[in-house]
Amino acid sequence: MGSVYVDESIQKLNLTSSRLNCTLHRFSFSLLQNVTHFDLNQINFLEKPSPSNHHVPILKQYIYGPTPSTLGDLTSWNFLYLHYNQLFGPIPIQLENLKSLTDLVVSYNQINSSIPSSLANLSNLQYLYLLAKKSITDLLLRQNQLSRSIPSSLGDLRSLNVLHLSDNQLSGHIPIEIGNLKSLTDLQILYLHNNEFSGPILIELGNLKSLTKLAVSDNQLSGSIPSLLANWSNLHNLFLRHNKLPGLIPQGLGSLYLVVLQIDENKLSGYLPKVSGPISIELRNLKSLTDLLLSQNQLSRSIPSSLGDLRSLNVLHLSDNQLSGHIPIEIGNLKSLTDLQILYLHNNEFSGPIPIELENLKSLTKLAQTGATYKICSYANKIPGLIPQGLGSLYLVVLQIDENKLSGHLPKGLCDRGKLQSLMVDDNQLTGPIPRGLRNCTILIRARFDHNQFSGDISNSFGVHPNLNYLDISHNNFHVMAYNITGGIPPQFGNLTQLQRLDLSFNHLIGEIPKEFRKMNSILKLSLVDNHFSGIIPLEIGSCELLEVLDLSTNRLNGSIPKSISQCEHIHYLNLSNNMMSEKIPSEIGKVVQLTELDLSHNFLTKEIPSEAQSLKNPQKLNLSHNRLYGSIPNTFTILPCGIDINLSFNELLGPVPPCANFINASIQGNPGLCGNVMGVKLCASKIIRKKNYLFHHKLFLKNSPHKPLEEESGDYFSITSFDGKVVYDDVLKATNDFDEAYCIGTKGYGTIYKAEIQPNNMVAIKKHHSSFEYVDHNGFLNEIRALTNIRHRNIEALDIAFFLFLFYVGLDIDLAYTIVATEKCDVYSFGIVALEVIMGKLHGELPTLSADYLVLANVGDSRISLPSPQVEKQVNLVLNLSRACLNSNPHGRPTMRQVSNLLMKA
Repeated sequence: MGSVYVDESIQKLNLTSSRLNCTLHRFSFSLLQNVTHFDLNQINFLEKPSPSNHHVPILKQYIYGPTPSTLGDLTSWNFLYLHYNQLFGPIPIQLENLKSLTDLVVSYNQINSSIPSSLANLSNLQYLYLLAKKSITDLLLRQNQLSRSIPSSLGDLRSLNVLHLSDNQLSGHIPIEIGNLKSLTDLQILYLHNNEFSGPILIELGNLKSLTKLAVSDNQLSGSIPSLLANWSNLHNLFLRHNKLPGLIPQGLGSLYLVVLQIDENKLSGYLPKVSGPISIELRNLKSLTDLLLSQNQLSRSIPSSLGDLRSLNVLHLSDNQLSGHIPIEIGNLKSLTDLQILYLHNNEFSGPIPIELENLKSLTKLAQTGATYKICSYANKIPGLIPQGLGSLYLVVLQIDENKLSGHLPKGLCDRGKLQSLMVDDNQLTGPIPRGLRNCTILIRARFDHNQFSGDISNSFGVHPNLNYLDISHNNFHVMAYNITGGIPPQFGNLTQLQRLDLSFNHLIGEIPKEFRKMNSILKLSLVDNHFSGIIPLEIGSCELLEVLDLSTNRLNGSIPKSISQCEHIHYLNLSNNMMSEKIPSEIGKVVQLTELDLSHNFLTKEIPSEAQSLKNPQKLNLSHNRLYGSIPNTFTILPCGIDINLSFNELLGPVPPCANFINASIQGNPGLCGNVMGVKLCASKIIRKKNYLFHHKLFLKNSPHKPLEEESGDYFSITSFDGKVVYDDVLKATNDFDEAYCIGTKGYGTIYKAEIQPNNMVAIKKHHSSFEYVDHNGFLNEIRALTNIRHRNIEALDIAFFLFLFYVGLDIDLAYTIVATEKCDVYSFGIVALEVIMGKLHGELPTLSADYLVLANVGDSRISLPSPQVEKQVNLVLNLSRACLNSNPHGRPTMRQVSNLLMKA
């Protein structure tokens, strides 16, 4: 900062908006002895800071540093304006020397101390501004950090008109001295809101006869509202909201000429004051009242009908209480209530219908029977009955009547005025179609129709809504008749470029997911759960780069999981379960590192689990169950964070389970090839030492002819001369994977029978006798051994190709032949055979193989008929895929007949 020449004769120094960038702590204020007006405000206000100025610019040049104590040397000053700078530290106590000071404005700085009691010596002070926020008219003022309590000596400021101490960190009680000063006849505005004051509202404040505005909202005040507030005959605005005030609403408030009364968010109880009868001091006298806020208290009983006498009312907030009964029709009957714009009745216990008389409130824009310009909010009550059709003719901006018991149709005229921005009718019992007039709501922002019984074709209800960011029509019945589904997703939905949440779940929607979704580049949540969508997931889904939640579960989607999902880097929830997805899980899934929950269960996914899944940063749930995944569990799973809910059950996985804490409680049953030291699977063979306590024998079944001599087919392996019991025992352990239950074909007598291929083309049955000594019938045990070495049952045949074909021919599950135990899974297998034969037009035994890769329509389709249309081909492929699932070699991997039935019903 350069040097400054100061003429000692200067009386007024105005450096407003001078773009200074300096400090004051070295400035010689003693040179300004004749100055009466000193203005360093960095925003050009005329005379004093205007309460109507809403805009506070970001300053690049300002006065900064501590507030200099040498300011106290200027005893002749009348005006000191230092606001909109970056001054910090305490208010200097030396300011008490400024005896002539009338205006002191230090707002919008970073002053962070208590208010010095010495300011009480400024007997001529009229304006003291310590406030700090932009929205002065809203009485929400911030940005200083004054702390501790208000010094009681402030009550000595006899000429004070306005006292702004709001939006600081002041605490303690409001000083009694402020109210005791009856000489404070000029104090008109007292703003103490947004602090930490406690204790009661002082009765002594009733002495402030000239008070027009009192704001003590957003503190921790307690105690009842004093009835002496009725002494404030000039009071227009009373803000007591968001404290801890208990008790009743004082009857004396009715004698005031209030324009705004805010006593919401307290602990007031009782009932609303009566406004009828001979009592004159009642709320009905508040003829000038424009805003009445009584919400978030404990008010009970019904709304007094005479509230309709408040002819100037713009805003009526009665929400979040315990009010009951009917909404009085008088509110709507008062056609003179032309100014009522906001009516909040939500979160009460109203039980009567919505009065049809509300149609008379022509200025109403917000109706919530929930929370704000032309609005009706009455949600979360128990309101039954129909919605008055005349509400559609109002200039409503917000209609929120959700969580009630409303029935019937929505008003046809909704949005005829073109003003509707928020429509919330969810959780009712509404029926019929969504009004077509909604197509004209081009400024619609939020719409919820979920959990009703709406029906019809949604493509007729929505048009161009460039501002729509939330749409939920889930849990409805969008169809015309029981099984006549008529609605798909209109491609025009892709034009909803501002849409952030779209939920169409639990309906009967059909068709494919539109590729136009790629244009919804603001979408955060997309849920299409439990519909009848078919086809593939469009590759264009990767264009929704902001997507966080994608739930397409329980549909008929097929094909592969698109690799483009990896472009949605913000996805944390991905659910594609209960579809018909096939092929492998793309390795690109590891690029979606934000995934916390991945569910791909109940599909037809094959191949191995990609090791890239290790890249997930914070996975919490991984469900790949009920697929056809094979191979080993990737060892990279050992580096995943602990505590993950893993479900890999009912696949065809093999090998050891990784030694990881995540697999201690993981669901991995239904994978016969898995082994390890975890519950639900066998121990791996390398960890088992068994050299005795097993007595086994075998029967050899010849491959080519069941009548060939044993020695001829088996060579020297089982010959008496070359038989080595230890070698055979080791080979049996290897062939049965240490007597794994997957090789078990039955349990009879004293042992369990296993099937194994000891040598190539040599299938044998092995009976492992129980080693327990619980069998006391030793003679019976020996007799069984003798019998088995000398006889062969006439039904025992070689397990050759002809035997397998025979089973296929009659459509029986091979496991049934082995175990002689009929289960539901055997029936599912037989259904798959029958369905396959219908598609083929021939017996399945005529096929060379029943492998999944072979069972495609090109190979098994009936060549005697012409090729099906694309629509029919989709349905045939659905049945073919079902057949493949039913013929799964692993019984646990087959679907249930309920799942089969549900999929066929959707077809």
